[in-house]
Amino acid sequence: MDKIYVISEHAETYHQLLEAAQLPDLAITSSAEKASIWLADPPLAAPLLPNAKALRWLQSTFAGTDALIQAPYRDYQLTNVRGIFGALMAEYVFGHILTETRHIGQYAKQQAQCHWQPQPYQSLRGKTLAILGTGAIGQHIATVAHAFGMTVVGVNQVGRPVEAFDQTMTLSELQQTLGKVDVLVSTLPATPETDKCLNTVFWQQAQNLLFINVGRGATVDEPALIHALDDEKLGLAVLDVMQQEPLPEQHPFWTHPNVKVTPHIAAVSFPEQVFALFADNYHRWHAGDPLMYQVDFDKGY
Repeated sequence: MDKIYVISEHAETYHQLLEAAQLPDLAITSSAEKASIWLADPPLAAPLLPNAKALRWLQSTFAGTDALIQAPYRDYQLTNVRGIFGALMAEYVFGHILTETRHIGQYAKQQAQCHWQPQPYQSLRGKTLAILGTGAIGQHIATVAHAFGMTVVGVNQVGRPVEAFDQTMTLSELQQTLGKVDVLVSTLPATPETDKCLNTVFWQQAQNLLFINVGRGATVDEPALIHALDDEKLGLAVLDVMQQEPLPEQHPFWTHPNVKVTPHIAAVSFPEQVFALFADNYHRWHAGDPLMYQVDFDKGY
């Protein structure tokens, strides 16, 4: 009999789902020390890992597991949530792209002033979108971009071809051709290799591009980003993730005219979707089969 401990801001919902599912040989416990399985929000779980005496598997309720990877305790299997965020991320990305390219904010201001003034615009067709990260989220964004007639470049560690993309390359290769990119979207995880990889050197070839970060804030050198904005290498930065969250009140991102900040909401974890993935994984666990969506502590994803 396995015991499961739930630590999440949606704990009540997860408890209801667990009780309704009646998963075999699984009992809910309120003791972190006695549980062999945790269903947990990483930031809430990480401080409690020293008490995880019986923990053998932790199912993260988030895609990002940075808080757990950075913790010294690793003697358990870690799985995360994948495959459910692509559509939400694409909605966020293209909501912001279209708001910018079709002057939605400007028209709202004009309406408040009773001012009728068409604004010139260009179609997305023929524009180039580069996506940092060619996993499930990047592929979904690429598919939507193709529907708009965009050319889509994917970036991964070795430039490995991925079907959803017109072309793939490494980050250093993209850096050399960044002047040809109209929109850059980052879905990169936080790893030692990606830490502040979007730095002053990276932005040198950029020309007034639109940058959207829905990956991790740790990938961005924030002073370098502000410098690139002021230098007009970037026209706009849409940031859903930052180095420090919540973003401090005195941070220059809040007041920079060419930065849009959102509070890490591009793709939230809906408990029902997360639980469906967990339940499937639990049946694998119960049968002794390998778990899906395992996280490599060393790689960081």
